[in-house]
This record gives sequence, structure tokens and C-alpha cells, in this order.
Amino acid sequence: MTTTGAILAGGASTRLGGRPKGLEVVAGVRIIDRIAEALRAVASEVLVVSNDPGAEDWLPDARVGRDIKPGRSSLVGIHAAISHAGTPVIVVAWDMPFITSDLLGLIRDRAATAAHAVIPVPSTGPEPCCAWYSPSVLPVISRMIDDGELRLGALFDRLPSVEVITEREITKVGDPRRLFFNVNSPVDLDTAAAMAISPYAS
Repeated sequence: MTTTGAILAGGASTRLGGRPKGLEVVAGVRIIDRIAEALRAVASEVLVVSNDPGAEDWLPDARVGRDIKPGRSSLVGIHAAISHAGTPVIVVAWDMPFITSDLLGLIRDRAATAAHAVIPVPSTGPEPCCAWYSPSVLPVISRMIDDGELRLGALFDRLPSVEVITEREITKVGDPRRLFFNVNSPVDLDTAAAMAISPYAS
């Protein structure tokens, strides 16, 4: 099954002074490069979803897709990823420096028997920005955006069906606290640097 890997490169990055989060460096490697490497192991191509005018220069071998629906939200980014991919898609938010090919491989493998979506659900809650979606869910997401319902939690409830990857399954490929760690602030960036040195730092 052909799968596109999509990097959701959005967000205002206000706590990082407006600097694009995925272009920040963790242990000498940009976050976007870390995610792209993990996606290339499981996807046929990498798509960057961004409205930034410089996005074409971030990953020379990646296609760039702009938002189709108005508004700034992760749901709008997921909608754009599915629309531009033209295939089933694994999406990853670009503020997750420790996403691994093992985790994405687990998601991809579960998608073989999924109809609409595969979403990891660690103890902290669903991770819809690190998940697999079928093109069949596009009308559902489109209606949500048109109705002004942009909450990711609502997406989990609105999808016709969701294959859940449980905390127990996730821990077989890594520590969920590390895998889903987000960089949203200078403090988070410092924490990520420490985590990159020691796999046990948190």
C-alpha cells in the first residue's frame, strides 16, 4: 500500500520568538530532518505541509503542500496533508524530535487492516498529529472545519472508526514520553537537547 509521509509544519511558534519550530536543532540535527528520516523509512514520499514562503527550501527532496481550508489549526494541516497526498498518509507534527521509524512502522502496519485512521493513544491521550489517515476521512474533516470545529479531540470522536495503538503497544518501540515530546519553547528545546544525550532524560 502506497503511503505518503506528511510533516505538519505549521504553528505560530510564539514561545520560540516566531522561529519555525521544525528548523530548530537538537543534538546537531534539525527537527524536520529527524522526522523526515523516520518517515522515509515507511513512506513512498515526504510531503511538507506549510504556508511559509521558504518551505520549498527546507527539504529539497520533499513536495510542499499549502493549506486548502482557511484558519490556523492542526486540523487544517491534516486536511491539507490528506488532500495533497492523494494516498493514505502518515502525518507527524514538526515539533516532535524523537519520532522514530519503529513507531511509524507500527502505525503503518496497523493501517493494513484499518478503514479510516490509526491513532496512538498513550496514557496522556490521543496523538492525532502522529497518525495514519485514509483519504476516506477527508469529508469528515472538511465538514468539521467548515462548522468551525477545530479541536483535535473532536476529530477522534467524529471519525467513522479508529484503530487505536495502546500505551502497551507503544512501549514496545519506545518510551511514549520521549516519542511524543513536543518542542514549543526554549525550555523544551533545552530539555530535548538533554534527552538527545541520554535516552533516559525526561
